[in-house]
Amino acid sequence: MPLSRPHLVLSAFALAAGASLLAASYSVQIVEERSEIEIRQSLDLRGLTWAEVEADGLRVMMAGIAPTEALRFRALSIAGSVVDAARLVDEIEVAAAEAVEPPRFSAEVLRNTSGLSIIGLIPESSDRAAILDGFSTVDGLPVTDLLETANYPAPTGWDDALAFAMTAMDDLPRAKVSVDAGRVVITAIADSAEHKAEMEARLRRSAPPALRVTLNITAPRPVISPFTLRFVKDANGARFDACSADSPESQTRITEAALHAGLTGPGRCAIGMGVPTPYWAEAVDLAIRALDQIGHGTVTFSDAEVTLAAIEGTDPGLFDRVIGELETSLPEVFILKARLPVADETGTGPAEFYATLSPEGQVQLRGRLGSENMRDVASSFAKAKFGSDSVYTAARVVPDLPADWSSRVLTAIEALSLTSNGVVTVTEEDVQLLGRSGNPDAGEMIARLMVEKLGDESTFEIDVAYVEALDPIAALPTADECEAQIAEILAAKKITFEPGSATIDESALSTMDQIAELLQTCGSLRLEVQGHTDSQGREEMNLSLSQARAESVLNELRARKVLTSSFIAKGYGEALPIAENDTEEGREANRRIEFRLITPEPSVPEGESALESIAEKSDIEADGE
Repeated sequence: MPLSRPHLVLSAFALAAGASLLAASYSVQIVEERSEIEIRQSLDLRGLTWAEVEADGLRVMMAGIAPTEALRFRALSIAGSVVDAARLVDEIEVAAAEAVEPPRFSAEVLRNTSGLSIIGLIPESSDRAAILDGFSTVDGLPVTDLLETANYPAPTGWDDALAFAMTAMDDLPRAKVSVDAGRVVITAIADSAEHKAEMEARLRRSAPPALRVTLNITAPRPVISPFTLRFVKDANGARFDACSADSPESQTRITEAALHAGLTGPGRCAIGMGVPTPYWAEAVDLAIRALDQIGHGTVTFSDAEVTLAAIEGTDPGLFDRVIGELETSLPEVFILKARLPVADETGTGPAEFYATLSPEGQVQLRGRLGSENMRDVASSFAKAKFGSDSVYTAARVVPDLPADWSSRVLTAIEALSLTSNGVVTVTEEDVQLLGRSGNPDAGEMIARLMVEKLGDESTFEIDVAYVEALDPIAALPTADECEAQIAEILAAKKITFEPGSATIDESALSTMDQIAELLQTCGSLRLEVQGHTDSQGREEMNLSLSQARAESVLNELRARKVLTSSFIAKGYGEALPIAENDTEEGREANRRIEFRLITPEPSVPEGESALESIAEKSDIEADGE
């Protein structure tokens, strides 16, 4: 049946609406695709590949994980420049920020004659005022504060390193001390080689066991005057009585020549300033090799004067030939004196003068002197060297002694004063000294004295043995030995107090004297003076009393001129008994004072996990790089 006109109209409208819907849907799809493609291209061109874009109708969904908040905002801005910002839906997340690593804490302390300056970065938890006060006590010098702080916990080993730097600076007149967690580097200048050895020994002994300490201490070369060398070759072997060199290369050449001539042992040769000519090593090399050809004798250098002395019985022909070759070979600046002694047909009488020094410091002068006045001079000179109460003079006056007898006697007495104990003998032919010393350079010092006072042609023999027990530096007790010796003193007689008081009992003052005297020889130590009580009374009162008693002991040490800057006083009350408190004997044992070395804290604190310990160790190693 044919459609009526109204039906046709309605059908037309329906067709038109459907076509419009299809067209609109297609248009939206085109807009979605175009917006998504253009935004994606814009983001990729700028390296923002992490951003995700999805169009939903006219809305554009922005998603993904942005590395930073700034990059999130940048991605939204780029998308907003392509489409209307109102169409954007922000679903971008920002990655969680990584924990900020703590900074490297370090400080440098510089000291010179005008003052100290401290520069670096320290933890905010460090007591800045205490640090400045600690350094301001160094000879009263002004302190310039250039420190910065950061609010991070102090790394392990930082407090020990900083405390050691404060202690060390007292002994360093010109120095730079670099402080890191667990490590201290000291760069300093010493006045002499002896001063350098003392500084190094003192610093190493006072450093906490776990602290890494690097010492870069230099000492100026000593001025040697006269520039002296004496090489001896006899039936006992070859040796140096004195040896001087101007450089390591010179030292090596001289030592090699001596080894070739039969030297045994290290062959110590001091390097110093004052060499009379750059040809010193060449001349010494030639002279030692000449003596080796002759056989036995001595060769002595005093600046540019050279004396080669053979022994009795040397072949005159060999002697003349070797001396002639040496004279033509020596550099022009040197003057050679050669001596070949003639055999003494009459024999030699007994020693004419000798002086002895006992290990207790007592000196006896015996033998022959030329006049009453000379005997008084020799006695006065010895008293000036050894002390008025230590010298006994029993020398007799004999006329017609050699013209240089007085100078040889006085030189012998002065040489003896450079030993710890020994005997020196003066005859018409030579001066002989046999002794022991705690100074490894004593023999060389004596030889230099002999040459300077008696001349390079003089004949003398020196046999001074180095004894480590007499060396004031090597003989110093270690920190552990000091702790053990204090414990022995306290075991013999403990430090007691008036009842219920922190006042040291008068009977214990002698014990304090012994401990103070020992600590004077121990150098710088980190010690904790501990106070302990029995369990009678309230716990709080016992703790307070033990603290007061420990501080009282520390004050008594200060009164005895003991350096206590690295000491602390701590009371433990009744917490650490060593005996039962139910008997009078046990309570008496628990009431005590102890001295303990301060050791670093354990590397893994109680309650810390293994993982935390490893992480902390990594931080320390990173800080130390």
